[in-house]
Amino acid sequence: MDISALKTERDELSAKLSDPEFLSSSQAEAKKAGARLQKLQKLIALAEKLETIKGDLAALEELRPGMTEEEYAAEKARLSESEKEHQTNLEKLETGNTNADLPQNAILEIRAGAGGDEASLFAAELFQMYRIFAERKKWEVNIISTSVSEAGGYKEIVAEINGADSYKLLHSESGVHRVQRIPETEKQGRIHTSTVSVAILPQVKDIDMEIKPQDIKVEFHRSSGPGGQNVNKVETAVRITHLPTGFVVSSQEGRSQLKNRERAMSLLRARIYDIQKQAEEKKLAVERRSQIGTADRSEKIRTYNFPQDRITDHRINKSFHNIEGIMQGKIDDIITAFQNLPSRA
Repeated sequence: MDISALKTERDELSAKLSDPEFLSSSQAEAKKAGARLQKLQKLIALAEKLETIKGDLAALEELRPGMTEEEYAAEKARLSESEKEHQTNLEKLETGNTNADLPQNAILEIRAGAGGDEASLFAAELFQMYRIFAERKKWEVNIISTSVSEAGGYKEIVAEINGADSYKLLHSESGVHRVQRIPETEKQGRIHTSTVSVAILPQVKDIDMEIKPQDIKVEFHRSSGPGGQNVNKVETAVRITHLPTGFVVSSQEGRSQLKNRERAMSLLRARIYDIQKQAEEKKLAVERRSQIGTADRSEKIRTYNFPQDRITDHRINKSFHNIEGIMQGKIDDIITAFQNLPSRA
């Protein structure tokens, strides 16, 4: 692939699309040029990344004398897999056989909100609900990081969900989930209201978003359990700070530094992508009337009323029953309700 030729075409199209006369002459031609420009930008990014990986593989051989065999093998396997993946994606993009605009895999983030221990317990129940649903779909769930409350629930839990269309099916779960029920510790039978926030982010490959090494600070430490005690004798947990944005992500559930670093970088790319996407959506809010509500995660999207055995989704004003079954992963009807919403331009 001739990268210089692609860059020349990209620059020519960019100049065209900056010309008001060209834009006003034919909307069809302008749309076609815009689509071609987007494809060229992805092709160039992929090709350049592939060249970088090949250079890293060559450099690895020079660094081999100073590495252990285990370190060399792990890094060689990682780079070779990345090279293969980028080559495949490049070929797919060239032939048009790609769906890169809608990532399949998802990152699930659940955080306890108002309600103290009760909120953390419900956060754990929500994670269990999504985990069982994912297992029924034959998806893979990998926990990235957790923060456990004294009650045994989750203050926060972050996980990868890998499987066909996992992001597409779950992205409507993003928002504030409110639970109304009588906690086990409530002696007077009063109903308590707690909240938990759920975020479903698309996993973003490094082919779609390159994070420069100089823009991150990587730290290694021992994994910690409830109460902060160290649970590993070696520093396998990873904390990454993205210097331009101040985002801090961590992963401690994997058994190796390499795996934890990969998962932390995946989470970082997803968060940056999400911020960029939200900014774009705000600019296009007038044109995108098909969105339900404001898509703002601060708004309450769903209420789980246990005494009345009723779950109400406030965005579509629809109620579902059989809370016990739904909390055991049977959320198909809720997911389908959003998949079947009419598309409006």
